[in-house]
Amino acid sequence: MKMDKSCCVCQKTECSYKCPTCKEPYCSAACCKLHKASNCERKYRQNELTSDKKTDCKRYDFPTEDTVPIEKLEQLRSNNELKSILNNPHVRNIMRAILIDENPTKAIALAMSEPIFVEMADACLKVVELAENDQPRAKI
Repeated sequence: MKMDKSCCVCQKTECSYKCPTCKEPYCSAACCKLHKASNCERKYRQNELTSDKKTDCKRYDFPTEDTVPIEKLEQLRSNNELKSILNNPHVRNIMRAILIDENPTKAIALAMSEPIFVEMADACLKVVELAENDQPRAKI
């Protein structure tokens, strides 16, 4: 993968990499280390500067009627019940197993036989489920 720009550290024109933070090109691990040491920062595109922070990079590419709003998912971070459950190493091990399983659907079904995992799933659902008055109305 050849890039058009020169290395942001040594100016070499054969750059194969770019910084994941600021997108500046660099040519080697040594230049990457020097670049990171120079306090690189994320560069914003003009339209990102004018966009609302809440919607910045937080949208779904292919939402469906079952898609959980991102604002609801973000509420999971501050839910004390969920935090307490996730302190249990057994729950974390179950979740790791699901993530690495070749068939995650089957792994989740198996995990649902564990009461602590069901408790974690219920805590998540309490946060993300639509309230009864927020439910979409059936079309007549």
